[in-house]
This record gives sequence, C-alpha cells and structure tokens, in this order.
Amino acid sequence: MNTFKLATLLLLIVLISATSCIDKHNSIKSPDNNIDVTIFTGETNKLCYSISYHNKDILLSSELGMLRSDGDFYNNLKFKTLSPINLKSEDYQLNNGKQKNINYTYNEATVETINADGVPMYITFRVSNDGVAFRYLFKGESDQRVKIIEEKTTYHFPDNTNGFLQPVAKAKSGWCETNPSYEEFYNINIKAGTTSPTKSGWVYPALFQNNNNWIAITEASLGRDYCATRLVVQDSTTSTYQVSFPNPVEIMPGGELLPNSSAPLKSPWRLLSIGSLKTVTESTLGTDLAEPAIDIDASFVKPGTASWSWIILKDDNIIYDVQKNYIDFAADMNWEYCLIDADWDRKIGYDKIQKLVNYANYKNIGILLWYNSSGDWNTTTYSPKSLLLTSTQREKEFALLKEMGVKGIKVDFFGGDGQSVIAYYHDILQDAAKHGLMVNFHGATLPRGWHRTYPNLMTVEAVRGFENVTFRQEEADKQAVHCTMQPFTRNLFDPMDYTPVNLTGVPNIERRTSPAFELALPILFQSGIQHLAETPEGMSKVPDFAIDFLADCPTTWDETKLIEGFPGQYVVMARRAGDKWYIGGINADKEVKDIQLDLSFIGSNNINLITDNHKDKLLNLSTISLSDNSTIDISLKHNEGFVIYQ
Repeated sequence: MNTFKLATLLLLIVLISATSCIDKHNSIKSPDNNIDVTIFTGETNKLCYSISYHNKDILLSSELGMLRSDGDFYNNLKFKTLSPINLKSEDYQLNNGKQKNINYTYNEATVETINADGVPMYITFRVSNDGVAFRYLFKGESDQRVKIIEEKTTYHFPDNTNGFLQPVAKAKSGWCETNPSYEEFYNINIKAGTTSPTKSGWVYPALFQNNNNWIAITEASLGRDYCATRLVVQDSTTSTYQVSFPNPVEIMPGGELLPNSSAPLKSPWRLLSIGSLKTVTESTLGTDLAEPAIDIDASFVKPGTASWSWIILKDDNIIYDVQKNYIDFAADMNWEYCLIDADWDRKIGYDKIQKLVNYANYKNIGILLWYNSSGDWNTTTYSPKSLLLTSTQREKEFALLKEMGVKGIKVDFFGGDGQSVIAYYHDILQDAAKHGLMVNFHGATLPRGWHRTYPNLMTVEAVRGFENVTFRQEEADKQAVHCTMQPFTRNLFDPMDYTPVNLTGVPNIERRTSPAFELALPILFQSGIQHLAETPEGMSKVPDFAIDFLADCPTTWDETKLIEGFPGQYVVMARRAGDKWYIGGINADKEVKDIQLDLSFIGSNNINLITDNHKDKLLNLSTISLSDNSTIDISLKHNEGFVIYQ
C-alpha cells in the first residue's frame, strides 16, 4: 500500500471514529457553559444521559425511555439524530409568585430516537444556567391512541448525595381515605437511595445535596392527558430513582390512571434545578416550563389576605353570626377576603350566604366558599359535595356563584394523581376562569406550575399545614423544623396554602414557635391568597405595629432573595413588592444562629425590625437607620424569628 492510500485510510478511520463518538456522546451546555448534559448509549445498550456542573458530576449515567401499550421505547432504543442546538429566550409575567418579571434563557435541542419497530420518539432538552429540563414527545397520527404504561426515566446520584424528601402517603389511607394529599413530614438529610417509609415513593419537589451543589427535581407543564408522577427508588445501592406512576386507585370513577390520549402526546417536563442552594431557591424553572396563561380577562384575579374562622374555631362556628364577625375582622385588618368553610350550605344556606356576600361587598370584602370535590372516591361527608363533577354541574354552580358575587372557591379532598383526576383539576380551573372565580385547592396534588397557566389559581395546600398544629401537640412540637423545609421544597415554585400566623395561642395546644417566628411566615411562605390563622379576639392582644404589618404584608412578590439558610434548620429570605423590601427569618435549630445581614440592597433607608419580646412573650419593634451602616446583626434562638420591613 502506497503512502497516499495509507494516509487516506487512516484519515477515514479517524473520521468514522469521531462520527461514532459524536453519535454516542452528544453534549448540550447551559448558556454560561457551567451545566453540561451528555446523551449517550450506556453499558446496558440503553439511551442514557448524565449531568455535570462546573465539571463535577451531578447525575451519573441515567436512563431514558418509555413503554407504551403498543411498543417498547426503552429496550433497543436507538439514537438517530440530535437537532442543532438553539439559544432561546422567553419573557413573561407572573402575578402570583416569588418573582413578577421573568426571563428564561436556555439552549434547546431535540433527540430523535427510533425503537426496534422503526417508530420514532423525540426527547427535547432545555439547559439553562439554573438547571436542566427534558420532555418526551410522540407525534403519530391524530386518530392514533397513545397509552403509556411505564416511564423509564431515572436519576442516578453520586454516592455522597443526601436527600430532603417527603414520602407519598399510601393511597386511600388516612382520614376518610383522603390520601395521598402531599401532607407528610419530610425525611431530612437522608442518604440518597433510601426507600420511602410508605413504600409509595417520594413527592416533588425532591431536594438533594452533593457537597456544595444542590438539585431540586420536579415536573412542570402537567397536562390533562398525563398523570402526575413521583420518585421511587430503583436501586438503593446506586442511589438511583425512577419516575413512577400513581397507585391504581388514584382515579375518578371509571376514569383513566395512566397517560392516554390521541397523538401527539407530550410528557410533562422532567426538571432539575441545579446550583448553589441560593440558585436553586431563587430559580423559576417550575413556571418557566409551564404552559403560558390561557386567554382570559384576568381582571378579577386579585391576590390578598383572608380571614378564616375554621382554622381555630372549627366546624361548629360555620354559622351566620360568626362569619359576619369574620367579615368585620377582615375589614378591620384591611384584608381583602373572608373564607367560609365546609358545611356552609347546610348550616347557613344559600339565601343567607347571599346576605353575607352583600354585607361583605358593603365592607369591600370578597367572599370565598368551600366545596367538597368528592364523588365516591373517599368517605368525606362535608358539603357542598358532588356539585362539580361534570361540566353541566360546574356551569350551573359557577354561574350561580358569579351571580351572587362570590369571588372564589376552595375545593377540597381530591382523589390522587391519576390522569382522570389531573383532568378534573384542569376542568375546574378552566370553568372557574370562565365565570370569574379564583380557585384554591386543598387535599390536593402539587400544582406543578399551573398558576402560570391558569392565573385564577391562587394557591394550593399540598402541605402539612397549620391545621395539623391545631389538632395534636406532636404537630406543634415539629412545626418549626417543618416550616424551615418549605421555602426549599414545597413552596419552591408553586404557591402554598399553609395558613400561617398564630400569635396568641391555639386551644389545648402549647405552641412551640415564638410570635416573631409566626410573623415571619407570610414573608417566607408565598400564597396568592394568604389565609391567616388568627381570631379577632387574638388580634386584639397584638401590638398595633404587628397589626399594621399584617394589614399591609403583600402576598405576591416582584423579587425574591435567599439570604442564608439550610433545609430543616433555619432560613432567612428577602422579598420585594414594588419598592419595599420585606425580610423574614426563622430558626428551628437548637443552636443559636448569629446572622449578619448585609442590607445594602435596600439602600440608605429606615427599616422596622420586629423581634421576640421575652419579657411579655410577645413582640418588640425597633427602628433602624441604614444611612450609616447597611449591616445589622441578629441572634436567633431556637424556634424564634424576626421580621424586617420598610
């Protein structure tokens, strides 16, 4: 062989090798190049991906794929092509959240795969400076039914990773068979790969720490044709989790459990927010990846604060005179709403509710009414019940509420995460929007960015809220730790109806958190409508400055900053509404937290500082000028807190 032919052959071998390498190891990086997603064929001949951050492994070889009822898109799945990587940018506004004006910039590329039968499946990746997202797409013909029976997506963590995770409650368990409703305590700082104590998996957002890097996993853009998912441990020895579908009983009567629709079918976005704890906590990926807002006149959507009798006074006080008193309470506090809870239809009745709505309107207060979502999937008896199950029922009831002047509804006791239940959520939100009604879901799933898609979705429970503290001393004992988890997990992307703030006590319960701890929660917990857990009698014992703070505290924000904190120990956050900053801090750790706050971002202004007054076990107010020094020192004892506001 002559020299020319040899050189040509060697060059051809190099080119073939390079092409093969490119085919098996395709890289998509974030705009700042710090996050790198690699897509390749793994050792088991499965399509895989891995993620690095600042050249350190965040996610090891993890698998991709789906099993459909009519085809295998996991075994023998072939990588075909990777589209060109395009830099994209989107701007949107969120009028109920931790940030108002949001820019989402990312690199996007789509992987085309084919299964053994030659049928394509597409996986689109988006990589931004704060994380990674990907979703599956089956195109097909419009008359083709697509049913997913298992999703094979996995997350394989390095050995030295710990998790901060909430178990999924066993379906059809708990009070009146109302689980799962995302209301369990978190397992804090556990080894990644630990199996859920309920054997049902872990809910989103699932938070993980690997050295100084943090990862929050959730899903977004959950449409009516897909079920909600959770994480289960696939392999505890390798710290590997798999995306898992709900329990078979988590459906509407006669409804579907699994994703099932005509083509095309898109999965929700699989989402990993990545970076420092500050980066992850301030990330907006959960709404960046949600569907844009539906086309409605959203002028009826007005965030605010609500009085609410049931949280302390319970069932027996859902009567006319008490609710009238709570309307007065809301008016005196300069709040926007009063929530009338379960059994109002039987204990007050529609005619007298109309009188309360009229009285509230005179006081410039909006009325919110409770509904039981249930058909026969649990044994709850609270009413109104079974009035929202069909389009015809919803049209009749919502039209009546609109005519009465009711501003919104609270819908409780949903039946799980199956596809038919998810469709039910969408139906309620869409029909309520048509009639100018705001919505609050309780006993519900994580909303997964729905408040961007449906601006009338103000808040969702999906948390072990303050009502549990009113039931059992054990709950009060655990409250402080539980509260320090929420800004990093449940409330990370979605509004959360924890129903905070009790300053003067709960009957038959010894409250463990201090008044200043409680006062900080409306800053730390974001909810489009914040239902506060105080009574008129309790508020009469509170200093005027605390009343003024609660009268003016916003419920939605233009900007959010994590100052410092650690899940399950303590948290200090700053939020801005307009040109005013609010800072809240709480400490659940037994150790005193000495915090040095750099408030230079506020400017040279006066601030108000509310702390605990240990002498009278209430509150103390100080006014501080930042003109000379923008740094202040705060010492937080166990279960105490503070508030700063302008």
